[in-house]
Amino acid sequence: MTTLPDPKEILPHREPFLFIDEILELVPGRSARARWTLRPGTPFLEGHFPGEPIMPGVIIIEALAQTGALAALSTDDGKGKLALFAGVDKCRFRRPVRPGDTLDLETHVTRVRGPIGEAEAVARVGDEVACQAVLKFAIVDRDRAGAS
Repeated sequence: MTTLPDPKEILPHREPFLFIDEILELVPGRSARARWTLRPGTPFLEGHFPGEPIMPGVIIIEALAQTGALAALSTDDGKGKLALFAGVDKCRFRRPVRPGDTLDLETHVTRVRGPIGEAEAVARVGDEVACQAVLKFAIVDRDRAGAS
């Protein structure tokens, strides 16, 4: 049995903006499955929404993007680079995610052309789809991430 890396070994993200607790499956350059539990007391829940905390949809999308970045950055060519958003298509939210829910995150890279790629992504809570989307990304050198 192969030991999977800690997400911090691949991703540049750190708390409070790391939305993956563990990697479940990783096929470098192709796909990734990960898990993240939305813990009660997570700071953004205080305002979204008071008395009725629900995970913001953009954070679900970010968790899916981080899962996709695991696949993209785990290749030899991806080491030390950044995966940046290039777009989100066909996004649908199917159910709310609440404190205590565990998101099972899955991405499959469907197309890569040079540094630009696309991945199908699904976030589930148990057997229910919470969100699905097509994510577009760019892989860039860290020193070029701020270039315009």
